[in-house]
Amino acid sequence: MFVRVKNNNIEKAIKDLKKKLSKEGFFAEIKERRFYDKPSVKKRKKWAKAAKRRRKKSNKGRKRRKK
Repeated sequence: MFVRVKNNNIEKAIKDLKKKLSKEGFFAEIKERRFYDKPSVKKRKKWAKAAKRRRKKSNKGRKRRKK
């Protein structure tokens, strides 16, 4: 991965780099690996993550009611 610095605009380059890293899930991975999780806890987190994905996927097609 690379980020180009144009016109010595380092702030913009850092912003672009952070955007690319977050899009790839780098920060989420770092956050997950910060502490050790027992295998049973890993399994529970994995199931919860899958359930959240399923709920999100099933709600995509629904239309929201206006209040």
